[in-house]
Amino acid sequence: MTDTPHATLYRMVLPDHVCPFGVRAKVLLEERGFVVEDRVLGTRDEVDAFKAEQGVSTTPQIFIDGQRIGGSDDLERHLAAA
Repeated sequence: MTDTPHATLYRMVLPDHVCPFGVRAKVLLEERGFVVEDRVLGTRDEVDAFKAEQGVSTTPQIFIDGQRIGGSDDLERHLAAA
């Protein structure tokens, strides 16, 4: 068993656009010592399907221990409170 925290990050990386909020979320998590499972949404269809499935309007979305934290602003608040 490991004490290393794990997070799953769903972020948009399209051929013509890399979401800066997703990049920031990944950096924040790694700086805090998380092992990040980076789930790249590489097409507009993947982004739209993910947002519909999760009932959210934006990416990135961050999950820690299976619990949805939210987007990058939500992550910053979560980490500040930890």
